[in-house]
Amino acid sequence: MKPLVSILIPAYNAEPWISDTIRSALAQSWPRTEIIIVDDGSRDRTLAVAQTFASEKVKVVTQPNQGAAAARNQAFALAQGDYIQWLDADDLLSPDKIASQMAAAETGADARTLFSSGWGYFSYRPRKAQFVPTRLWENLTPLEWLLRKWENNLHMQTATWLVSRALTVQAGPWDARLLGDDDGEYFFRVIQASSAIRFVPDAKVFYRISGGSRLSYIGRSDKKMDAQFLGMKMQIGYLRAMRDDARVRAACVTYLQTWLVNFYPNRMDIYEAAQRLAAELDGQIHPPELSWKYRWIQQTLGWNAARQAQVRYNEWKASALRAWDQAMSRLERRAAP
Repeated sequence: MKPLVSILIPAYNAEPWISDTIRSALAQSWPRTEIIIVDDGSRDRTLAVAQTFASEKVKVVTQPNQGAAAARNQAFALAQGDYIQWLDADDLLSPDKIASQMAAAETGADARTLFSSGWGYFSYRPRKAQFVPTRLWENLTPLEWLLRKWENNLHMQTATWLVSRALTVQAGPWDARLLGDDDGEYFFRVIQASSAIRFVPDAKVFYRISGGSRLSYIGRSDKKMDAQFLGMKMQIGYLRAMRDDARVRAACVTYLQTWLVNFYPNRMDIYEAAQRLAAELDGQIHPPELSWKYRWIQQTLGWNAARQAQVRYNEWKASALRAWDQAMSRLERRAAP
């Protein structure tokens, strides 16, 4: 009998998208899947839409709002699969995504091999998704993957991974304390526990840009900033536990510098703590620099005003592109026979 794959979908206020996401899960060519949807106290019709798909194969549960990490932990607690496919409620899987990765799993991989895939951004038309390879789209050792991620400020979208149950159990649960980049911290532990990362080029994920800016920005909430820095310190500790040489320490300093823009200058205590940590790593960090487009704002109105202008511009640009793509999508549907 073929292994069972559990497709786990945490959902919060995903009414416009969740039906497409569930359909992409149901359309998987791999013969044995179960789909578990955990509604995290949505205030819209997410739960009602998801319940229209409920069946022997699709389980839908709801809980009071506790955050994405708690919803994912609940989904895994209900899962029976030999492999785990995480899927956010607005993203899509290509029909052969799981089958392609399972084919790789059945060709000599051990239970701790982790499988990744390509992914591309889209808004309303998946066929317009741009799949742009990065230095992570290769077969790599866990350590080399993590170093490349931080050295080049790269990431791998959540749904790209296919994880064995053994590896999922070894990595442990999602950390509900982390209010941002909880997926980064979680998959760091998964990667750390893995024996190898195998990239499967025929598997694809469609990553929906459903709102806001792709510029990393965690807002001004002290709670979010504290949680973000906690997660960063945890990940630096994980990496140094794997190896602690000059390249590792330099990658940690680069990681600190990359994320510093989220704390400076509103949380100088975190900035100073990051400076001390960088010094322990034989490096140093400096105040983040904004691009030349915003320097005149910084010079006249200050760094905060320039940063806000950068964030708002990126949000406006993303919103305009989504609106255009939505309009084209509607036109194409009307023109379709």
